[in-house]
Amino acid sequence: MNSKSATLSTCRPLICLVTDRQRLSPGIALDGQINNLVTFAASAAEAGIGVVQVRERDLSGRILMSLVSRCVEATAGSGTHVVVNDRADVALASGAAGVHLREDSVEEERVRTLGPPAWLVSRAVHDPSKVLSMSSTLDYLVFGSVFSSPSKTMPCAPAGLGALGRVISQTGIPVLAIGGVCEGRLKEVWRTGAAGFAGIGLFIESARLSSNWTAGLTELVQRARQSFDSVGPHV
Repeated sequence: MNSKSATLSTCRPLICLVTDRQRLSPGIALDGQINNLVTFAASAAEAGIGVVQVRERDLSGRILMSLVSRCVEATAGSGTHVVVNDRADVALASGAAGVHLREDSVEEERVRTLGPPAWLVSRAVHDPSKVLSMSSTLDYLVFGSVFSSPSKTMPCAPAGLGALGRVISQTGIPVLAIGGVCEGRLKEVWRTGAAGFAGIGLFIESARLSSNWTAGLTELVQRARQSFDSVGPHV
């Protein structure tokens, strides 16, 4: 187990904030959106969120690399890992902790060889039947959409908690739930044996409801951990 994997294993639960600068800061210019997103990443780190996944797929490589580099700098020393959605080249050039792969992206073994020994490599999973073919070298999987989500155009019905449980039972890799995960559903998610959750809207809404972003995210993380601990023993 590499050092970052060992660190992730102590994050109970593992909480992953997925970025969406346009949803965070609608209607303002790109520079302002990026500045706000860097601030949001810093707040996430202060709140104790384990992973910030930069998912800004419409940005050019140059702008994305600058954004990720700033997020890495803003979270330095916090224990929060900044990963890049599917762009291993950008992750390497910006000093990110790793890369999160799409379900149909390049093989994880190939990506693993591109980065340093402690590089994080994770993958999205939408089809439970594909889990058994995935490499045990992945640090975690993100499965969904579990519930309906405004962040996704849903080609089919949400997978549901039953599918999440089946995915978890088929692999020894930590599995995070994504898609429509709200606070009211967290205990149901924990009961499946999920190692954590990932999302967009829950973090943005929680930050906005408080006096400042850091306070809102900190309160969310505390409640998520309390609900996780209240469910009982976890796989």
